[in-house]
Amino acid sequence: MTEKIKLTNKRYRLGYHIMAPSGWINDPNGFSYFKGYYHLFYQHYPNDSKWGPMHWGHARSKDLVHWETLPIALTPGDPEDEGGCFSGSAVVYNDKMYLIYTGHHYYNDGDPEHFWQNQNLAISEDGINFHKYEHNPIIAKAPDDNTANFRDPKVWYDNGKWYLVLGSQDNTEVGRVLLYESKNLTEWKYDGILTKSKSADQEGDMWECPDFFRLRDNNFLVMSPQGIKKDGPRFKNFRQTGYLVGNYNYQDNHFEHGEFSELDNGHDFYATQTMLTPDGRRIVVGWMDMWESPMPESVDGWAGALTLPRELVYEDNILQMRPIKELERLRTTKLVDEDLELIDYKQLLSNVKQYEALLTFKADDLNGSGIEILDSNNDKILDLKYLNNKVILNRMGKDGEREAEINIEKELKLHLYVDTSSVEVFVNNGIRTFTERIYTDKANLNVISENKTNVSATVYQLENAAIKF
Repeated sequence: MTEKIKLTNKRYRLGYHIMAPSGWINDPNGFSYFKGYYHLFYQHYPNDSKWGPMHWGHARSKDLVHWETLPIALTPGDPEDEGGCFSGSAVVYNDKMYLIYTGHHYYNDGDPEHFWQNQNLAISEDGINFHKYEHNPIIAKAPDDNTANFRDPKVWYDNGKWYLVLGSQDNTEVGRVLLYESKNLTEWKYDGILTKSKSADQEGDMWECPDFFRLRDNNFLVMSPQGIKKDGPRFKNFRQTGYLVGNYNYQDNHFEHGEFSELDNGHDFYATQTMLTPDGRRIVVGWMDMWESPMPESVDGWAGALTLPRELVYEDNILQMRPIKELERLRTTKLVDEDLELIDYKQLLSNVKQYEALLTFKADDLNGSGIEILDSNNDKILDLKYLNNKVILNRMGKDGEREAEINIEKELKLHLYVDTSSVEVFVNNGIRTFTERIYTDKANLNVISENKTNVSATVYQLENAAIKF
């Protein structure tokens, strides 16, 4: 048996985000609530800090803030998943937890792109120990008009039936989502295509990690397309995460929807999964990295993390993400609480690695208002500022600029969560967000403005080690 990789350096380890004890992680999986705990699984390779045969790592929490690591839930190697236990979801049925996941298989001809995929089931009575269903696979193969890309099942219950969406690619290499239905989670009927990409360049050649849900009066398909062609300032990441919003009719499997929109405008946000909390909120978590990201922590025995949980709210025709209210429990000490008149810049904070900053800028002209994050030499790591109806983020290094359109009149609000090697920025209560990994010895915070601006600033020290290994 191969040994798990060990941590060799903790310099970039996060203070309050979900990570694995060591090794690689990517997509969040199985986000659910069972017997008093929130459960989050994730794609995990425990034996190296690079991608490998996928396992399901596992953490649980009472409050979505403080997490404990549990034993690995799924390990590949059985006939249904010998090449990997790929992404999927979790549901509760008959007082048991069911994991529905993709089995990955290679043809063993030396070509890593020559594979096939099926869908499988694992069951637990306690939410910790899982056994694979003896009659796997529950969906044995893709439709005839599909390529080998056929993965990431997300399951939900509606009006007496279970439904399942799958990420897919048709034989013309265009992304799409397929729909299945079941009465018992073990026998599934194919209902056809939920919707598909307009073209590979416009909406992607493969759709990963689909998630279909209703929020108030609208239906949303959130997914991660690959291969959308860059369109000016939009779609600068090769792989995107975004959504389609519209109305869905179960009777004829018809989803009438608008244009694809990005969900987060940063460099490091991918492969989301949502859940409906017991109190009725739709909460989302994503992988806080990207396949093209450098991940310098990999030399230290680990790579990858998950974002903070965020509440989804649909307002002003935008699917917005806001920090969940429970995150206030991370606050330990108030470091800054002041109102100041600003022109040029002022350093608010230094020598703190985990903090939350709530900043409100008020001026007749907000152009040039924003923040800088700097290292111990006061060299800039990242800046974000408002300019001409856009919020523009620059991260130092190659391909550093990302931006989002936003209509701001006289008030710019920035809500930052800074961790040892990450920054999550929520603009004007989540109308736009930017998710970034950063690698620096410090994350000193400046507020900046090109014009005379009043700034209200509150900064909290946040709890370190909110996840227990």
